[in-house]
Amino acid sequence: MRAETQFARRPRLARLGLATLAACVMCAYSLAQAPQFQPQQLQQQALAALLQRAREQASRFLEQFSDVRCTELVTQEALNQKGKVEARQESTFDYLAILTSAGGHLNLSESRLPVTQGKKVDKSVPLLVSNGFATVFLVFDPYYQGSFQFSAAGDDAAAGRQFARVDFRHIPGTRSPMAMVLRGREYPLDISGTAWIDPSSGVIAKITAGLEGGLPDLGLQQLHTEVEFAPVSFRDVAETSWFPVVATIDVETPKQHWRNVHRFTNYQRFSVSTEEAVSKK
Repeated sequence: MRAETQFARRPRLARLGLATLAACVMCAYSLAQAPQFQPQQLQQQALAALLQRAREQASRFLEQFSDVRCTELVTQEALNQKGKVEARQESTFDYLAILTSAGGHLNLSESRLPVTQGKKVDKSVPLLVSNGFATVFLVFDPYYQGSFQFSAAGDDAAAGRQFARVDFRHIPGTRSPMAMVLRGREYPLDISGTAWIDPSSGVIAKITAGLEGGLPDLGLQQLHTEVEFAPVSFRDVAETSWFPVVATIDVETPKQHWRNVHRFTNYQRFSVSTEEAVSKK
């Protein structure tokens, strides 16, 4: 009877073993069939999601930036070959950016009303006039984003926050958000650079851009710009906006070197200011 009892138990043990083995084989098969993502693929997916958030923020920024005015302090400097300042001038403006869109074309123009204008140290030394560099973030706007190639450049910490760095490079022959005007003619610039982007919101905290090889045919050896953004709050708006606070432009030709710094302060909602002015009359 014992032998029969032992014999009767063996098939059940054998069936259990086969079932377990079959389950393991099926599990292994399902894992083999599941899509395997390589680190590069995951990185590309993360980059695409980040660019989408940055694109949404850039569109939102244009709407917000067109509703505000601010004070702009412009410092223009001409440097000698040793990097010392030869001529310097400071000017203050009431600044307003005006966004228009017609026929699918985006146009962002700037309005500057002079408040004060300092005297130039040396009137014989020409100074550089720089406009529009605060809006270099348009690289990520839907209107321009298709004109650039993007790549992830790692993470970076600044002001106690973590940002994702994204490199960008303009595709020659496509529309560009930056151009150089020389003798009345506009030359689109094939810029490249890096943006520091908040990975959760897509907000741009800093962006640098320039020309790697310059434009030798036009006498431009080097162009570099850096724009820093900071959060700005308004009493009647719950959402915090990130607006440019400093834009630095550095330009070199074979004979001249300029550095301009634009500082933006005292942001006010343009629509609110208008209503208040009307109500006081």
